[in-house]
Amino acid sequence: MKELVEVIAKSLVDEPDEVVVTETVNEKAILLELHVAQKDMGKVIGKQGRIAKAIRSVVKAAASKDDKKVIVEIVQ
Repeated sequence: MKELVEVIAKSLVDEPDEVVVTETVNEKAILLELHVAQKDMGKVIGKQGRIAKAIRSVVKAAASKDDKKVIVEIVQ
């Protein structure tokens, strides 16, 4: 999941070297924290959060086969 979020985010931003994804796994869920450059924050979130929702939907679909809940947070 981490690699998937990383690839999507790097394709959206102007500063792909600044993209960092951290993964925290516990029994019921996987938490993915996406860190991007401050000026790229709008590109990852999108108007009214549409791009962020799309990223979450893709990750949720990919995680459905593992029966794990995946939470994607975009961190400043």
